[in-house]
Amino acid sequence: MVSHDRISRLAQQIGERLQGASQAPEEVQKGIQQVVRGAFERLELVSREDFDILMDVLQRTRARVEALEQQVAALESLLEARTVEVPAPAPSAEAPEAPEGDAGGGEVGR
Repeated sequence: MVSHDRISRLAQQIGERLQGASQAPEEVQKGIQQVVRGAFERLELVSREDFDILMDVLQRTRARVEALEQQVAALESLLEARTVEVPAPAPSAEAPEAPEGDAGGGEVGR
């Protein structure tokens, strides 16, 4: 929320501009507009147009994130299903068989 100090300062500045009401009404109006414009700039406000653009970007980003979350969940469940389907080979108590080319047990090339 806007602090009461800022509102008080804004009201004081407008009051000071209105004290010179003997000036032309256009000058008073311009002075008040300058004070209000300066106060709004210090408040770091955004325009409605910019806000709407950012909200649109946020909604599209949120939709994309949700789609990616669903895709990741589907991939994770697929991965889990594949690991359940393919059991790990049981280690055998026997010695591994020698490849067919090493039947003689000697060195190759002699």
